[in-house]
Amino acid sequence: MTTQFCPSLMCVDFSRLGEELSSLEAAGAAMFHIDVMDGHFVPNFALGPEDIKAVSKLATIPYDVHLMVTNPDPYIARFADLGCSIIYVHAEAPIHLHRTLGNIRSRGIKAGVAINPGTSLNILEEILDVVDVVMVMSVNPGFAGQPFIESSFSKVRRLRTMLNENKSDALIAIDGAISPEVVKKLGTEIDLFILGTAGLFRKDMSYKEAMTVLRKQVVMVKGAGEVA
Repeated sequence: MTTQFCPSLMCVDFSRLGEELSSLEAAGAAMFHIDVMDGHFVPNFALGPEDIKAVSKLATIPYDVHLMVTNPDPYIARFADLGCSIIYVHAEAPIHLHRTLGNIRSRGIKAGVAINPGTSLNILEEILDVVDVVMVMSVNPGFAGQPFIESSFSKVRRLRTMLNENKSDALIAIDGAISPEVVKKLGTEIDLFILGTAGLFRKDMSYKEAMTVLRKQVVMVKGAGEVA
């Protein structure tokens, strides 16, 4: 799979949503990333169903939903009906993770699992048969603007080894403080980069300019033609 860049919509100005989405698409965004926070699993509140409905009416590219909620199971059906391509749940949240991921897949949607910085990769060993994307959190989830956790580099590489050894086709995503430097270091390992304030939503350049910088990092390590 080619490397894809996925802007986090938590960082856009929702008072100008149509303009923001158009600008991000024109800059080369492959998929929009929508964070849903309940104020319990993470110490913050973020987007909800009505926000996703607004995005669905305006976006011309796919979008995913990242459920940062304590009990995701009752909401799977509701978010599945909103047209998202991937639903991520946190490995730490559901009591029956395997069942939850299977439920997402049964609705024709890719099942994603997110793992927090303090969570071992071992938790993934028994659910690789029902997961399509593994998202490594490189910050503790809940807020934009945090520093990148350096141990995430080795975690991603260990995850790639795990997937290869288990002959898994699951993609790897990473979310949290994704700067051009991080993209360069992980350009050969990551399939989906989730972008926030460190790499895309910057005050010193436009979305298109920032995306060009990020794309160049991947081209340097992977070669032209491998960036979506």
